[in-house]
Amino acid sequence: MLTIKTETMDHQEVEILLVEDNATDAEMTIRALRKSKLANKLLHVSDGAAALEFLFGEGQYSGRNKGSKPKVVLLDLKMPKVDGLEVLEAMKLNRETFNIPVVILTSSKEHPDVEKCYQLGANSYIVKPVDFDNFFKAITELGMYWLILNHQP
Repeated sequence: MLTIKTETMDHQEVEILLVEDNATDAEMTIRALRKSKLANKLLHVSDGAAALEFLFGEGQYSGRNKGSKPKVVLLDLKMPKVDGLEVLEAMKLNRETFNIPVVILTSSKEHPDVEKCYQLGANSYIVKPVDFDNFFKAITELGMYWLILNHQP
């Protein structure tokens, strides 16, 4: 299993915050981004509570410069502790994080989930492809768009 060593990473320079509780999905996402040379400044957390701590500089991330924000958050929906909808809502209700692009990256095709995510301010909703090659391609294109092509305020 591929892991990102967060304790040695400078948390001030995170470009991608990956919030994913499934180790296999996280590993495939990180591999695709690394192969595309887009994962140098990636932080992976495995639940929504840790994501909120990072974003708001609390808990294990207290003291982090909250002015340095990720360029994009890749967010799963179904997670322990705090689910993706709660993370999305907290981000979009806070003036410090509301303009960070959030891409929902989930296995849920349920219409209510899609609708709720867009109502809460998600920038994109992507259903994880089951096939590895398609998943790899989707993640690579996603990273290229949000990190290289997209211009943020």
